Amino acid sequence: MLVPHLFFLYLQRKIDIMKELEQKLTAGIVWKQLFRFSTPLLFTNLLQAFYSLADMLVVGRFVGNNGLAAVSNASMLSFIINSIGIGIAVGGTVLVAKARGAHDRFAEREACGTSFAVSGIAALLVTTAGLLWYRSVFICLGVPEAALPEACAYMRVICGGTIFVFGYNTICALLRGMGHSLRPLYFIAVATLLNILLDLLLVGVWQCGVAGAAWATVLSQASSLLIACRHLRNRGYKISFRREAVREILKTGIPSALQLVLVNFSFLLVTGLFNRYGVPAAAAAGIGLKLSTFIAMPTWAIGQGVTAMAAQNLGAGLFRRVADTARYGIRLSLAGTVTLACLLQLAADDVMRCFAPDPEVVRLGVIYVRIFCSFSAPAYAAMYVWNAFATGTGAASLALFNALLESVVVRMLLCGLFGIVLGYGYTGVCWGLAMSPFPPMLIGLLYFQRGRWRHSRVWK
Repeated sequence: MLVPHLFFLYLQRKIDIMKELEQKLTAGIVWKQLFRFSTPLLFTNLLQAFYSLADMLVVGRFVGNNGLAAVSNASMLSFIINSIGIGIAVGGTVLVAKARGAHDRFAEREACGTSFAVSGIAALLVTTAGLLWYRSVFICLGVPEAALPEACAYMRVICGGTIFVFGYNTICALLRGMGHSLRPLYFIAVATLLNILLDLLLVGVWQCGVAGAAWATVLSQASSLLIACRHLRNRGYKISFRREAVREILKTGIPSALQLVLVNFSFLLVTGLFNRYGVPAAAAAGIGLKLSTFIAMPTWAIGQGVTAMAAQNLGAGLFRRVADTARYGIRLSLAGTVTLACLLQLAADDVMRCFAPDPEVVRLGVIYVRIFCSFSAPAYAAMYVWNAFATGTGAASLALFNALLESVVVRMLLCGLFGIVLGYGYTGVCWGLAMSPFPPMLIGLLYFQRGRWRHSRVWK
């Protein structure tokens, strides 16, 4: 009996140490803390990506090319909706993290409660707008007529589930601000398993088509939100509304939301360019985009960690740790992204065949991977971390400017130039995508080196 008891005490001590390290991003070796904090975020992002990836895999097998093209276009629009919720939630992350770094528990609770209220209002507005405009957006994008009914069916269901997406993203953002990165992973793991099972059941067994894949996604997100809500309710957090907190949340949240909207909207416009070249091109680009998101997963996780860790240390006045957070964030991001990009290049052909049996879709998808997921990967990794650092240190407007530059100015100009003006078509659009991250990467580096982020203040 003694040995099991001692082993239990050992495990309990390890759990206590992990919890203490999770909540104190202002202590310990910087790169280890950032790596430890970001690793669960990476797996969380990977599991979230399986929502849309599972949709495409199942739809590609049971519905065909028209279904793939429909999900490709609808996914881009749903990314824009999700990005609004994620961006607004970032305001809560920064506010909570600064309050925790300054050891102000009252401000932390007010920030959490107000974030719930702001997110709920935003979800209702976005749901209404989405239901009114999604069909018009698809028509403007030139979605292939054969895929349009399926795309609309998918989008109707996704728009109706916006409240679940916004609520879940808000709770996870607040937990990151507090220093918790493991709990969101637990929440999303349950939802991912449920999503895959429902995809196979609704699309594969009951033949519900693309709409079935959308229902699987929404029901899975709802389950994840319910688990997360129960977790926070048990810890005494509740909805509140404080004017000062609303102002500070929106000060960071609106630029962050606009930043993500611009990025995804530009990809939506690029999807419209790919639609010009037919259903196989639209399907191949959609698959290529999904694969490129997996390459970016380490960067996104590190970026989320950099935002929370930089904000906490800034709130505590630990400027050296803030700077080290950015430096190590860049190194970790580059290591992970470049490794995955190389692996994808080696297996591009086989991976594309997993999604689509059509040889033309495979051929075009490999072209996308060869161009877009190559030299631009390290540039994107650095750009994203610099933007995340700017957001965490109170310069969300700079991250918004960088997103505008990269997504609207550089990306659209180059895609239009290479694809349409110079006549390189599908391949030219891919080259335009690949070259867009470089200017904003340099601007982010300049912001870090100038050091004005040291003057950011904690909300009171």
